[in-house]
Amino acid sequence: MTATTEDLEAARLLLSRLGVDPADLIGDTTADNSDDERPPMPTLGEWIHVVAGLVSPSTASSYGSYWKKADAAWGERPMDTITASEIKAMAEHVRSTARVRRNSRGGRNAAENFVAAMRCLYKHLVNDGRLDERANPAMRVTKPRRNASTRRALGSERVGELNDIVSSTGDDPELDALICRLHEESACRRGGALALRRRDLDQTQCTILLREKGETERWQPVSPTLMRHLVAHFDERGDGDAESQLLRYANGNPITKRRYDYIFGRVQKELDWARALQVSAHWLRHTTLTWVERNFGIGVARAYAGHAESGSDLTTTTYVKADITEVAEALAALTGEPHPLAPVRALRATTA
Repeated sequence: MTATTEDLEAARLLLSRLGVDPADLIGDTTADNSDDERPPMPTLGEWIHVVAGLVSPSTASSYGSYWKKADAAWGERPMDTITASEIKAMAEHVRSTARVRRNSRGGRNAAENFVAAMRCLYKHLVNDGRLDERANPAMRVTKPRRNASTRRALGSERVGELNDIVSSTGDDPELDALICRLHEESACRRGGALALRRRDLDQTQCTILLREKGETERWQPVSPTLMRHLVAHFDERGDGDAESQLLRYANGNPITKRRYDYIFGRVQKELDWARALQVSAHWLRHTTLTWVERNFGIGVARAYAGHAESGSDLTTTTYVKADITEVAEALAALTGEPHPLAPVRALRATTA
């Protein structure tokens, strides 16, 4: 519809009464748009470098291989152009191309980890105000459901066989036996053992400071015997710096996670049942925590494991919290050694 002369004259009259110059309606005008206040949208490749510096080293290491796959596919694309369908398709590709191992589960864990890695990227993008949560494509991709763990507690005979292999074979059985004893007593994770420093040993209280996943820290009781061996190990192989890594090779170099591959590779080679089960250091943690739960209850087992209170059992754990003295009591019963933090009754399970 074309405006008539009368329409234009009426419009001019209205603008005149409002005090508006018609020229003000022509040309560049700046609207108050909240979207214009947002920082520019980075490409996926740019954002990976940013997030890698924000997360913990362990998280960056865990997600690194999956970020590389995403970078290869979408590195030059702005983050807000990647769709949920594309992320899901890539997760399926990661599943189908996952490396096949004896304990593989059809690539399910690889697909789950890829989705988690993408969610990590987009979570920081949302937190930075660069993307609206409702536009987060990674949250619209369902993570594959994780299968139940096949791990179970090992019987005492199995643990004895494992320790015999560890302490009698290999190029450094003294080191390997110390590592396994550390896991069997403290139920620590591999990362906690690798992060242990000389200054984390409290000889008076017979406790070690474990720093594990989620940037958690806790003092964990160990037996006087294990404490003596840990101190002697560093005195013999350490560099004298209390801040440096505790566990070391005979040449003084700190061990890495490759040592665990070597230890349990030997165990699986020598023991058919260990090879069939794909036994690793985490089986020792599982074994110890199961024993503690059966003998001292779920509250002590949770404290022994260093598990955070979360999920549907939060209310229950509020009433069944255990402190370090109860953990020490369970350790004393497990090892048969008195502990400075444990009451005398702690040996009841071994003397009954």
